[in-house]
Amino acid sequence: MFGSIDELKNFIKGKAEIAGDAIKIVDEAAFRNSIRELAANAALSENETVRDAARWIIIEGGQELGIVLSSINDLYMAAGKGEYKGLSVPAVNLRGFTFDTAAAAFRSCLKKNNTAIVFEIARSEMEYTFQRPPEYTTEVMAAAISVGYRGPLFMQGDHFQLRRSKFLKDKPAEMQAVRDLIKEAVAGGYYNIDIDASTLVDIDQPTLIEEQRNNYEMTAEMTKYIREIQPKGINISIGGEIGEVGDRNSTKEDLEAYMEGYVKDLPAGIVGLSKVSVQTGTTHGGIPRPDGSVADVKLDFSVLEDLSKLSRDKWGMGGAVQHGASTLPDDLFHKFPATGCVEIHLATGFQNIIVDSKDFPADLRDKMYKWLDVNCANERKDGMTNEQFYYKSRKKAWGPFKSEIFNMPEAVRAKLGKDLEEKFDFLFEQLGAVNTKDLVADKVKLVRSKWPVRPKEL
Repeated sequence: MFGSIDELKNFIKGKAEIAGDAIKIVDEAAFRNSIRELAANAALSENETVRDAARWIIIEGGQELGIVLSSINDLYMAAGKGEYKGLSVPAVNLRGFTFDTAAAAFRSCLKKNNTAIVFEIARSEMEYTFQRPPEYTTEVMAAAISVGYRGPLFMQGDHFQLRRSKFLKDKPAEMQAVRDLIKEAVAGGYYNIDIDASTLVDIDQPTLIEEQRNNYEMTAEMTKYIREIQPKGINISIGGEIGEVGDRNSTKEDLEAYMEGYVKDLPAGIVGLSKVSVQTGTTHGGIPRPDGSVADVKLDFSVLEDLSKLSRDKWGMGGAVQHGASTLPDDLFHKFPATGCVEIHLATGFQNIIVDSKDFPADLRDKMYKWLDVNCANERKDGMTNEQFYYKSRKKAWGPFKSEIFNMPEAVRAKLGKDLEEKFDFLFEQLGAVNTKDLVADKVKLVRSKWPVRPKEL
């Protein structure tokens, strides 16, 4: 960890040169080999100037090497036109061990000739993992640099959710909170944002259009705001959501009511949604049994197929989005591309690979669980076994133990990284995310943007 800007500048000497607002990579191999130290400072430094400088060097250095923060909008709109099929883009939520997990993903990308992958994090996850947009983007970019990846880097705000209780209590305040989050995210390189106002659906209303009113009105409002602040030359990919994951399955009528209202609310000429998330029978994280294993779910692929087709045929979107899929049985993943599912969200499965591994330090896991016993005791419901409680709550321990997880022994990180890479290999194959490089390059125009925070001391 660097104590000053001078120490940081000395560290990159001979690897990269800074001239004004530009950075030149002098020795790519040396820069790549030093990137983990820069990533550590970007995530963990208590010196704000050093932290911000490390982030600037990583982002601008990565873009100089051809890793460009991008929107996946045009790829999805091409799916809406029928220009490709058989691909469900994996969108992965990395709650912790972010640098190493992303590096595993990019190693798999290089093997599979794949650039169709989204790295995302939800509003709630930012809070308990202690990963705000500038940090998350930087760690993923550093991982891409570390393995020699080239191409677009799709960073996404997942479940930018309007919280029902706060919305009903103070609508303007909750709307402003989401606007502020969007602004922070766009500044942090998130050129893909999912607006989740499905929490506001009111099933007590007499008609579907009234049920969905708050949902589509808020999604349209946030769409307009995103278009106002997006970088020049970039159409941010925006997703909507019609049903809260874990609730009843979505229907064609739900989607039609939502989109009818949304289209009417959106001013002419404003680019709308590229996709829409639907409920098919999954739950976030899965449902743990008393022994900690995950119960099977009844996923209705016909819902995904019907709503994907409707979203393409009627509104030109890429298709429907599947949430809560990472804990599904392996033999189901090949079915998603056949349904026209445009994007599939994967989170808890990666967490499980890491924390449940025999290679994960037992003493660190014990410390995390003891922390949960004290700090998440209110989440322990009557009748819950320890296995169920820890399975449901352990996502909350990523933030408090971020430094210890980042600094696990190299041998441990290598073993976990290998397991994660094998999982990405499998998922890419099953989801059709192989040999996508030419397709993505044809549809997605790379538009380099400047990282907004550059310490004057640099």
